[in-house]
Amino acid sequence: MLQTIAHLAIRAPKRIVGAAVLVMVAAAVFGIPVAGSLSAGGFVDPTSESSQAGRLLDEKFGQSDQQLLITVSDPAGATSPAARTVGTGIVDRLKASPHVLGVSSPWTSPPAAAGELLSKDGTIGLVVAIMDGGENGAQKYAKALVADIVHDQDGVTVRAGGTAMIYSQITEQTQRDLLMMESIAVPLSFVVLVWVFGGLVAAALPLAVGLLAILGSMAVLRLITFFTDVSIFGLNLSTALGLALAIDYTLLILSRYRDEVAAGADREHALRRTMATAGRTVLFSATTVALSMSAMILFPMYFLKSFAYAGIATVAFAAAAAVIVGPAAIILLGDRLDSFDIRRLLRRISGRPEPAAKALPEMFWYRSTKFVMGHAIPIGLAIVVLLVLLGVPFLRVQFGNPDDRVLPRTASTHQVGDQLRTDFASDFSTAVTVVVPDAEGISAAEFGRYAADLSRVPDVSLVSAPGATYVDGRDVGPPSAPAAVAGGSALLTVRSTAPLFSEASKAQLDRLHTVAPPGGREVLMGGGAQANRDSVQAIMSRMPLVLGLIAVITFALLFLLTGSVVLPLKALILNVLSLSAAFGALVWIFQEGHLGAFGTTPTGTMEANMPVLLFCIAFGLSMDYEVFLVARIREYWLASGAVGPTTSGRAQTRADNDESVALGLARTGRVVTAAALIMSIAFAALIAAQVSFMRLFGVGLTLAVLVDATLVRMALLPAFMHVMGRWNWWAPKALTRLHRRIGLHEGPAEPVTAGFGVRD
Repeated sequence: MLQTIAHLAIRAPKRIVGAAVLVMVAAAVFGIPVAGSLSAGGFVDPTSESSQAGRLLDEKFGQSDQQLLITVSDPAGATSPAARTVGTGIVDRLKASPHVLGVSSPWTSPPAAAGELLSKDGTIGLVVAIMDGGENGAQKYAKALVADIVHDQDGVTVRAGGTAMIYSQITEQTQRDLLMMESIAVPLSFVVLVWVFGGLVAAALPLAVGLLAILGSMAVLRLITFFTDVSIFGLNLSTALGLALAIDYTLLILSRYRDEVAAGADREHALRRTMATAGRTVLFSATTVALSMSAMILFPMYFLKSFAYAGIATVAFAAAAAVIVGPAAIILLGDRLDSFDIRRLLRRISGRPEPAAKALPEMFWYRSTKFVMGHAIPIGLAIVVLLVLLGVPFLRVQFGNPDDRVLPRTASTHQVGDQLRTDFASDFSTAVTVVVPDAEGISAAEFGRYAADLSRVPDVSLVSAPGATYVDGRDVGPPSAPAAVAGGSALLTVRSTAPLFSEASKAQLDRLHTVAPPGGREVLMGGGAQANRDSVQAIMSRMPLVLGLIAVITFALLFLLTGSVVLPLKALILNVLSLSAAFGALVWIFQEGHLGAFGTTPTGTMEANMPVLLFCIAFGLSMDYEVFLVARIREYWLASGAVGPTTSGRAQTRADNDESVALGLARTGRVVTAAALIMSIAFAALIAAQVSFMRLFGVGLTLAVLVDATLVRMALLPAFMHVMGRWNWWAPKALTRLHRRIGLHEGPAEPVTAGFGVRD
C-alpha cells in the first residue's frame, strides 16, 4: 500500500495535492460551525443513580437540576425599595419564560422560605429559577434570559450563576480559548520548524498537514453531533493534537527523505525508501495512538467519549495527510522544498561558513547515548527514583466534579458561587434530592419518620418532605424547599452545610444512604455529592478493563513491530513511570494549590475524568515516540546480523545491540526532540485556557511529553536496552514463529545509511 502511495505521489502529485485542497475546503465549510452544536457537560454517568433521580425530577415533578441563580445586591439591603423593584422585575420576566419551570425569591416566597434566600447580612437577595431543556438546552435558554434581564440598575448589582450558566459560560470561554491557543501554538511551532528545517517552505508543509487534520476532525465531530452528544472540549484536543501529530508525522517523513537523498539516492528511490520505513512507522504509530484513545469509548460519560471521537478522527486525518499529501508535496516542490533557507541567509549575513557534515559517531545523540549506556545502572536507577518521587503526590488525589470555580474569578458564575459559599447560610449546590420512585401506599407518618431520621444526620440543616420541614428530627412547619408527591412518586430535599466534595460531605452521603427508606421502598438520591460519587464509581469500575485493553493493544502492536516480548513490557513500564511524574505534579499544583495553582482556584479536588483522559492520551503519545525510536533501532539491529556486502549473517552480540541503540537514537534523537518540543508547544498553549481543568490538561500533557521525550526515551530507554543486551530481542520460540507469519517485516537499514555524513 505504501509503495502504491509513493508511486501515485511520483506520477500524479498535482492531482493528490488538488484533491487534498478540495477536501480541506469542504471540511472547513462543514466543520468550522461545529462549536454551535457542542455541549459543555457530559461529566456524569447517564445510567447512574443521580441521573435516574434527575430524570424522575423532570418527568414527575417538573423539576430540574439545571438552576439559574441570580443575585441582587444593594448596600442598603436586599429588601430596600430599589432592590425589591429590580428583584421582582426579574422574577416576573423569568416566570413569563416557557423554559423556566419555577422561580423562588426572597420577595415572592413565604416567610419561612424567604429567609434562606437572603444573605447573612441581608444585603443580597437570591433568585432561584429551575430551567427546562436538560443539560444542553438549559444553557442556551439561560444565556438568552441573562442577556435580557441581568443588568445593574439604580445602584443595584445583578449577577447570574448556577449550573445552567456555568455550562453556558464554559462554552463561550472555550471558544475564546481555542482562538487564543491557535494564535500561540501556530506561530511558535512555525519558528521551531524553521529552526529544524531552515527553509520556510519545508516548515510550512507540516503546518498545512496540521490544518487539514484539524479541519477534518472538526467535520467528523459535527457529523457525530447528528447522532449523539459531543463535548465542546473535544475541540481543544483536536486542535492541539492535530497540529502536534501532523507536525510529528510530517517531520519524520521529511527527515527520513532528506537522509536518503543525502545518502546519494535519487528522489524517487528516496521517497520509496522513506515510505517503506518512515511511512510505515507513521501508520503504525497512528494505529497505536488511536487505539489507546479509543478505550475512552468504554466510559459512559460523553465527556470522555467525545475525546475518543476527537482523538481517533484527528489521528486518522493527521496520518493520512502525512503519508498521502506529504509525499506528493515533496515531489511537487522538488528543489523548492529547501527554498527560503533562513539559516543559510543568517550565516551569510554573519559571515559564518556552512557547517561541516558529521558522521553518525560524531553526533551529539550518538555520544550522549554511549555515555548513558556506559553508566546505565546508576543513571537508570536515579531516573526511576526521581520519577517515582515525583509521582508520590498522586497518592493523595481527591476527585470532584467541576463547579463554578473552573471559570476565572471575573466570570459571573464564579462570583455568584463565592457569594453562596461565604455570604449565605445555605449553599444550594450542596443539597441532596431524594426521590422515591414508587410511593404508592406510603403514609404521611412514614414520610415524616423518614424525613426526621434524615434530618438527624450530621451537617444536615433541614429536610423538606411532603407536607412538612424537619430540623434535628422536629417538625418545624410547611416545606421550605422542593417536596411533593406526584405521579406515584415522592420528592424530598435535604439541605446540607457540609462543603461539596469534602470528607464531611462524603460521610454525610454514606449516612443518608443508611437511613431506612419509607415503607422499605427503593430510594434514589441526586445532587452534586451523589453525582460526583457516581462519576468516580463509573470510572473506577471500568478502569481495570480500560487499562488491561490498552496494555494488551500496546503489547500486541509492539510485538508485531519488534518480534520481541521484552521491548513491549519495557514500553509499558517506562510509560507508566513517565505518566506518574505528570500525575503527581498535577495533584501538587492544582489540587493542593502550590505554584499559585497556575492561576486557577484550587478546590482540594481534581476533576474525576481528567486522570483517565490524560492517561489514555499521554500513553498513546508516549507510544508515538517509542515507535519512532524502536523502529529505527531495529533497522540497525537487523543490519548488524544481515547477510550482505558488508555482513555475513553472524550472531549478534551485546556490542551490536548497543551500537544499534546508539545509531538509532543518533538518527531519531533530533527528530524526536524537535517533535516533542513542537508537541509540547501545542499542548502548552492549552495553559492559556481560562477553564481550569483545561489548563490542568495542558500542563499534564506538556509535562508528560517533555518527561517522556527527554528523561525516558533519551536516557532511561538506552540504559534499559544496554542492561538487557541481546535479551531485548527475545521471544519464546512459538511467538517467534508467529511473528514470522504475521509480524511487520522489512529489510535492514541499507548499509549506505549507517555512516554517511549529516549535519548535527
